[in-house]
Amino acid sequence: MGSPVRVLAEATPVTRDRYVDLLRVASLAAVVLGHWLMAAVTPDGVGNLLAVVPALQPLTWLLQVMPVFFFVGGFAHALSYRSLLRKRPEGSTDSVYAAFLRARLQRLLRPTMVFVLVWGAAALLIQLLGGGGGLTGVTLRLVTQPLWFIGIYLAMVAFTPPLLRLHERYGWGAFAGLAGAAAAVDVLRFAAGVPYVEFLNFAFVWLAVHQLGFLRADGRLGVGPGLSALRRPALLAGGGLVAAVALVAFGPYPLSMVGMPGEKVSNMAPPTLALLCHGLWLVGAVELLRAPAARLLARPRAWRTVVAANGVAMTAFLWHLTAMLGVYGAMLALDVPLPEPATAAWWAQTPLRLAVAAALTAVLVAAFRTFERPAAPATPPATATATATAPGTGSAPLAALGATLCLLGVLGLSMVGFAGLLEGRTALLIAVPVSAPAAVAMTLCGWLLVERAERGALRGGSQRP
Repeated sequence: MGSPVRVLAEATPVTRDRYVDLLRVASLAAVVLGHWLMAAVTPDGVGNLLAVVPALQPLTWLLQVMPVFFFVGGFAHALSYRSLLRKRPEGSTDSVYAAFLRARLQRLLRPTMVFVLVWGAAALLIQLLGGGGGLTGVTLRLVTQPLWFIGIYLAMVAFTPPLLRLHERYGWGAFAGLAGAAAAVDVLRFAAGVPYVEFLNFAFVWLAVHQLGFLRADGRLGVGPGLSALRRPALLAGGGLVAAVALVAFGPYPLSMVGMPGEKVSNMAPPTLALLCHGLWLVGAVELLRAPAARLLARPRAWRTVVAANGVAMTAFLWHLTAMLGVYGAMLALDVPLPEPATAAWWAQTPLRLAVAAALTAVLVAAFRTFERPAAPATPPATATATATAPGTGSAPLAALGATLCLLGVLGLSMVGFAGLLEGRTALLIAVPVSAPAAVAMTLCGWLLVERAERGALRGGSQRP
């Protein structure tokens, strides 16, 4: 019998779009590599290489690939939700929504909550023993920052059903509406000076990119052989790139597509129209590479590599900062010299640091990968049959509430971190102070509500005459 990866790879249906799996892995790998490269750690703290060497900021136009991940998410969510709709009895849309949320949250939150609980316990122990200063304190603040991405992704999952209906009715018009709303927000922000309006673009920008995934799922980004299939992706890539360059050159937008310390305007937090245009060019560019990538992924060895990487990608993403900061911590503990960032000595040391960080990440993945495996789906009781057709079980509102608590909890934790646990450190989440324990409690309560919503819908369906 072959390895689980080989078995899974060989069982892949011919209808599966393997390129989407590759994009998911490649986008997360690019984010990990970008974080490792940008960290400029000295005995005095952690800085950003892009701030030390501003000439490197154009590299963010290649390494800022979160739009690709959210685009792939839209594609996967459309297929998943439609599949559940086909399998469930007609009219049981409440339970479909709850099942969809549960399946998506399980894959995200199981490894995330293990990461959070392990780090939370470690942070509490460190601070009870009187630690938490220097690089340790910085680590306790930084390790949770990448969780913002999971919070945004949870919002996309929660909004998939209504936005998918808008897509099915209006097609490109639904995307245009979200993009237009993002542009309007920036006009109100920069031209009219309306306070706080910029935070709406956390929704409009990322949901617009997510909507492109719906279009891809319906073959509306270019499909079929020949040059005609490349026309729309080429227009998307070229138009997005020209628009992004123009906005940065003539507008109030910075060059970097990631956040920079001390900058008055960031393209990332909150996202801007320039970042949306950047996302358009990236989506168009990866679609232009679709055909050659498909030929590569037809090779068994290449596909097995993608399958293996997909099985641990989220775990690697969660723990990669832990590994990187662990490498720097070990260097300081062993009195290994830390050269000034961007010097010749620093660059010469970079390959070794990256290799050790990758090895430590692999160790952490081996320890925690089991939590990334999907949990068994909730199954209806034996008496539940096609008679479960009445809509309105009430599970959808409960599931929506649970998803909202999850995303708020994860976003809150990404902002507050684990430093200052004993002092009750808080951060503002939509004008409300939130502490790390409160954020963790919100996430756990939300997850339990989603679980209860689906199981309640299934029990309700089995009891109907």
